[in-house]
Amino acid sequence: MRHIVIVGVLLLSIVALRLVWIQVVNHDWLSERAEARRTNVVSISAKRGTIFDRNGNVLAISVDCKDVVCDPTTVTYTDSRDDKKTGAADAVADILVEVLGGDKNTYLEALNRQNTRYAYLARRIDVSQADQIQDKLDEANLTGIYYESDTKRVYRYGTTGSQIIGYVNSEGVALSGLEYYYDSILKGTDGQRVYESSASGGPIAGGVSETTEARNGTDIVISIDIDLQYECEEIISEGTETYSADSGSVMVTNPKTGEIYAACSTPLPDFDNITDVASLNLKLVTDSYEPGSVFKVITTSIGIEDGLLSKDTTINIPAKILVGNDWVTDDDGRNYAMDMSVEYALAQSSNVAMAYYAQNIIGAEKFAAGVEKYGIGQKTGIDFPGESQGIVRKLSEYTGASVGSMAFGQSLAVPLVQIVRAYGAIANDGIPNTPHFLLSKDGEQVQWESGERIVSKATADEETDMMRSVMTEGSGVKGQVEGYDIAGKTGTGEQADENGGYKKGSYVASLCGFANADDPEVLVYVGLNGIPYLAAVSAANVFHDVMEQSITILSIPPASYSN
Repeated sequence: MRHIVIVGVLLLSIVALRLVWIQVVNHDWLSERAEARRTNVVSISAKRGTIFDRNGNVLAISVDCKDVVCDPTTVTYTDSRDDKKTGAADAVADILVEVLGGDKNTYLEALNRQNTRYAYLARRIDVSQADQIQDKLDEANLTGIYYESDTKRVYRYGTTGSQIIGYVNSEGVALSGLEYYYDSILKGTDGQRVYESSASGGPIAGGVSETTEARNGTDIVISIDIDLQYECEEIISEGTETYSADSGSVMVTNPKTGEIYAACSTPLPDFDNITDVASLNLKLVTDSYEPGSVFKVITTSIGIEDGLLSKDTTINIPAKILVGNDWVTDDDGRNYAMDMSVEYALAQSSNVAMAYYAQNIIGAEKFAAGVEKYGIGQKTGIDFPGESQGIVRKLSEYTGASVGSMAFGQSLAVPLVQIVRAYGAIANDGIPNTPHFLLSKDGEQVQWESGERIVSKATADEETDMMRSVMTEGSGVKGQVEGYDIAGKTGTGEQADENGGYKKGSYVASLCGFANADDPEVLVYVGLNGIPYLAAVSAANVFHDVMEQSITILSIPPASYSN
């Protein structure tokens, strides 16, 4: 009897100690575990902000949709048949394939999943599709399928502008373009609903629940005109094919503000089948090229600003000039010296004249200072991901060939948005503006500050006059649009190869210009990369088509200027 009492006391002691352990020592941990087991958390998706073009057209919008989920343990028939489970999953899968398409076996894997009360069948389907599925399930007396509210991104103009607008994937993650660049503004903050659940996983009626509402993203307005964007994409795609280019680029801006009306580079992306990730890049921003003769506007304006040149300055220019260890000649094959005004040299795009001006008149220090002032080799600050600053030597890094070769756009490589900004400064009386897309967010106008003056208005006006001659008498003639006063410059830039030389018959042919020259409202850059043609007979034609569409869609009247 004594032993029985001792055993009983020991057992009671063990039970008491266990109760102390559970109720005192381990109380908090066990409470949290129990709470977690009977608590469910459901995410409430925030609606991403809408993207509008400058005219109020909806470019990207988040719309309501549904996620289709199932409780595999309750996928069954609701009628009076004996074995309600038999064939139920197969029948549900057939309905899903009928409405949504897809692979039946994938649906069956989720419908027959073991040891779970929750499995996804489809994400972000249209509400109308969810309704159609439910009607067919009701008709077939099938249950176990549920729907959760969600949102998805819809691009109203399909692929038009997609390189600029960017892309949000099926998980709501921004991958490219302005969707990515302005993700923190657009995405908002998801909310959540926390509720007590029963052993079956469903909400307990009258149970504790707590909801944190989602905060929707901010709407933004961007500067592109979607109609002009469409035309630019068509024109550059056709031009790339016509001139056998590796790729082509277009940018249309307002030089007075920096607003970008249209921009694109080929190949254009197809988000239904992205095979070339490079198509997400706007090459004007992300890739660097030797600009070629479009740089001559910078060279001559530096000389004019420093009081060393004027458009009428006439110098006897030799047939060739030594730049470093290489002799530079002109493309026209001239084998004799001739008197040239600066205006004539720019219109005829003389490499020899530009090298002569830079080496013998401007000098390395003033040339380097002018290049830096133009922001060449520096990021413009454009609001697009992946901007490159290019490769441009500083004065301390110059070799014997640097000044002469850079004067006509070689021995440096830059993203050509820097040329757009530089030409914009000439068009805007010497004051640069940052090329940009964002106009407003949440109804509030965004202010983009102008840069510091690069050249005087007098220099900008004189340079503009010379650029008019390029379009009326020089290499830009094919880019001229009847009735309009256009100032511009062509460029045919050789491209370096991997051996340190230049690729034969492979150029970046470009033309950048603005209209109307006395009071510019539009600036157009066109570039064709890796082509065997000079700009005068390739890029100039594409420029003409882009400029013609730009002045028409933007309602820019003809010029009153008479040359």
